[in-house]
Amino acid sequence: MNESINELYEWRKQAAMGGGEKRLKAQEDKGKLSVNERLDMLLDPGSFMEIQPFAKGHHSEHLGDGVIVGTGLIHDRPVCVYAQDATVYGGSLGEMHAKKITSLMDFAAKNQMPIIGLKDSGGARIQEGVVSLEGYGQIFKRNVLYSGQIPQISVILGSCAGGAVYSPALTDFVLMTEQTAHMFLTGPKVIEKATGETVCPERLGGAFIQHQTSGNVHYTGKDEKDVLKAVRTLLTYIPTKQKTACHAVEKTKHDPSDPGTILPKDPARTYDVKKMITALTDHVSFFETQPCFSKNIVTGFARLQGSSIGIVANQPKVLAGSLDLDAADKAARFIRFCDAFHIPILTLVDVPGFLPGEKAEHAGIIRHGAKLLYAYAEATVPKVTVILRKAFGGAYVAMNSKGLGADFVYAWPEAEIDVMGKLFADEIVKSVTHKSDVEPTVLKAAQLGLIDDILTPAETRERLIRSFDLLRSKDEDRPLKKHGNMPL
Repeated sequence: MNESINELYEWRKQAAMGGGEKRLKAQEDKGKLSVNERLDMLLDPGSFMEIQPFAKGHHSEHLGDGVIVGTGLIHDRPVCVYAQDATVYGGSLGEMHAKKITSLMDFAAKNQMPIIGLKDSGGARIQEGVVSLEGYGQIFKRNVLYSGQIPQISVILGSCAGGAVYSPALTDFVLMTEQTAHMFLTGPKVIEKATGETVCPERLGGAFIQHQTSGNVHYTGKDEKDVLKAVRTLLTYIPTKQKTACHAVEKTKHDPSDPGTILPKDPARTYDVKKMITALTDHVSFFETQPCFSKNIVTGFARLQGSSIGIVANQPKVLAGSLDLDAADKAARFIRFCDAFHIPILTLVDVPGFLPGEKAEHAGIIRHGAKLLYAYAEATVPKVTVILRKAFGGAYVAMNSKGLGADFVYAWPEAEIDVMGKLFADEIVKSVTHKSDVEPTVLKAAQLGLIDDILTPAETRERLIRSFDLLRSKDEDRPLKKHGNMPL
């Protein structure tokens, strides 16, 4: 028996060493943590339970086959997690590597647990050929099957290429380190071989590019510690599965100052809508998603009286808060996540319209804008809108209007709501009827029943709390169908 136990300890030691001390040292020299250090940092102390530590592929020399899978706790809530080990064949995906991940995904779905992937992979394992590609297909299929059923989070901690980036693209949230991570479908070496073009990995798929330009990433952190801490924070705002309440926290103090003071007296002046969000929600509770992508719209999570809500808000500081292609995509994606996991949505509106111009029209603003309309109209979660200053044209409709199904729409006294702003409306009406003096007023909208109430800024937070509380038991039936055909 003692001999068998000693043998077991030796097997465990081999599995824990990954690709060996030399490769672990090389990982450390790059400023990267080992997979075990990453798991320790992500999960509650002592909570990780590994599954299939000794699994090994036919062509592999290493126990575990380059990926650690198992369960653990984050803030005392169970999660499933897998961590790819770049010290074993560069973290590449082989047959057994894929089987371990898909087995964990199935387990997560059956037990209604969020799944987190710590990604550090060069893509498909070339030595195993088409079998590794089949493994990616199996993972992608599960990403789709379990989408909207359990939260799926991807954390990019190294260079990920090929199939290794498509699974993250299918998950709910993607987080990435700024110092050591890259994402690209085709890596620099392959591009150089195929085209002769020399490409810098950072410019091709670094965190800055993937966050600000492509919008593939929701959050970046300066190092792995920062990113893994953000994952733990993010999970406090979302439920572990669909149709369950979000994790509530203790009620915190709130700044009683009047949010109306944030709004400039001159309607032509801009302001930061994030300050408005902070003024209306619980103290230091706002967690923004995609803060560097399409800055003319703000999305993220916050708390009202300790309960989690999703927020979509126009940002007057950027493009005057107008909606463009990326803003529509960003907001629609966020709204659909909130709807899938029953997170109430607060929309703060200050929008002059969709961004006009030939470039926008040719790029498909109609199709992209329709995504936002579709997402709001499809959502059955509690939806409350506050019009802060202006809401014009199709953008008024798109930003969770009464017509799209908002449960409550409120407006501040000086808000303007109409087909377009007074300046343009006067010109058009005058050219057609020789009359002018068009006056978009909030009272007119309220008289037509399009606004449920006109509120002072000071009373808005309390009304939001009461409104969402009333909507807790909301149950909205929809026609039975396989699924709709969202404009993609």
